[in-house]
Amino acid sequence: MTTMAQEQVGTAAGHGGRESEIRRHELAAFLRHRREHVTPEQVGLPRGPRRRTPGLRREEVAQLAAVGVTWYTWLEQARDIQVSVQVLDALARTLMLDQSERVHLFQLAGAVDPAPPMTCPTVSPAIQTVLEQLEPMPACVQNSRYDILAYNRTYGLLLCDLDAVPPEDLNCMVLAYTNEEWRSSLVHLDESTRMMAAKFRASMAGHLASPAWKTLLNRLRAESPDFCAAWDRHEVVGPGTKRKEFRNAYVGRITVDHTDLWLGPDVGPRIVTYVPADEESRERLEKLHAIAAERGAGGVAPRAGTVPTGLSCKD
Repeated sequence: MTTMAQEQVGTAAGHGGRESEIRRHELAAFLRHRREHVTPEQVGLPRGPRRRTPGLRREEVAQLAAVGVTWYTWLEQARDIQVSVQVLDALARTLMLDQSERVHLFQLAGAVDPAPPMTCPTVSPAIQTVLEQLEPMPACVQNSRYDILAYNRTYGLLLCDLDAVPPEDLNCMVLAYTNEEWRSSLVHLDESTRMMAAKFRASMAGHLASPAWKTLLNRLRAESPDFCAAWDRHEVVGPGTKRKEFRNAYVGRITVDHTDLWLGPDVGPRIVTYVPADEESRERLEKLHAIAAERGAGGVAPRAGTVPTGLSCKD
């Protein structure tokens, strides 16, 4: 007798198989299209008098990318074969893909780009302007992994001096569990960090195979006993608004309402804003903004619009 659980597993496997097949056909069509739009002259090959194929031949792409002709033909035929990131990188260079096309190639192949872009389309000039216009309210752009991709001046001095933080540490989870200045600014430290771990666990469910997520998890477990204790609770909390209290080193205690403004249809990159919850907090945020402006701190940061090593604008 087939149980309901077995039927659900079978259904899930079926959906996964169909999605994989769709991805393979999309990848095959994308490769064919790009191959047909690269001329021999662009890659240093002679055109020859008998060429009828628009763009490059399959044999030429295979030769330039240093892969087998049969294997590349199977790839364009949407065969169920494994594609390494090294081969995808070689194909991206051979087919002269721009950055958007390269990202699309790796997404269709279900692979992680070993050389991700250093520019982040999430933090566009328009988003940078929004962050500036929100002053004196602290605001930043984060992805679902808590990487801080950009921030305004007030946010740059809210919990610690973010301009002094190494790029690899620009992550709210890392800061909340390992940075003493950041931790001392959280009035309700234990509650805040426990809640962050629960949200992180909920978000990670959609990224279990992502090397970047696993690397962050391993780092937190290795560097913070507090994180290990919170993580082992297996608590899960979804996104939402929350009142927070900070103990700022420059202006004292501040109470704010945390709001996420999503930048797309998925629960991914977002603008995080802290709206003052009372008049005293508003005045103190204005004072903090003035201090930050004098120091030239943050701004839409020297890092805004770029993704430091190890960070991702899309996760």
